[in-house]
Amino acid sequence: MSTFITRIDHVGMYSVVKSMLDRLVAGVLLIGCIMPLLIVGFLVWIQDRAPVIFGQTRSGLRGRPFKLYKLRTMKEGKVTSFGKFLRRWSIDELPQLWNVVRGDMSLVGPRPLLVEYDEHYSDHQKRRLEVKPGITGMSQVNGRNSISWEKRFELDVEYVERLSFRLDCHILLKTFIQLLDGKASDFHANTLPKFSEQQKDL
Repeated sequence: MSTFITRIDHVGMYSVVKSMLDRLVAGVLLIGCIMPLLIVGFLVWIQDRAPVIFGQTRSGLRGRPFKLYKLRTMKEGKVTSFGKFLRRWSIDELPQLWNVVRGDMSLVGPRPLLVEYDEHYSDHQKRRLEVKPGITGMSQVNGRNSISWEKRFELDVEYVERLSFRLDCHILLKTFIQLLDGKASDFHANTLPKFSEQQKDL
């Protein structure tokens, strides 16, 4: 019992420190990316004069909805040629640094999914909502969309249970390596079907 209480205290303390570090690092990165984002945004706008930023409501900490931001990569339901480039290097995810600064997201955590999925989670899967969603996470560095929903949620819950500074650093390093290798783009090619009631853990 004492070990369990100690674990709760540790997670609570780390979550507070993690939130402060997230906002600080994201703020610095966002400032450093302002000029590249302006250039990329202009190139996105040139394609069809449509809004550069795409926003979609996702579930955050404890299921609280928030607006997630990405650079637009699609036109009329299809990925543009420039959009493919942005996705290949995950440049389309950069606006989410603003989500981190706002406190909606973390640098590392389970990826935020559509709000409509919340009602289909099993009690075990709902544990992924115990921490802030992240720009990258356990499932992103271990297969991303190429793995099943079941495996994805298993990794998300494992992250919640193992929450630590060391694990976050490991995931960030692995994400950086995959981006340099171009492996992150491989996972964009596989799109998971929508999650449903029938896909709950048995």
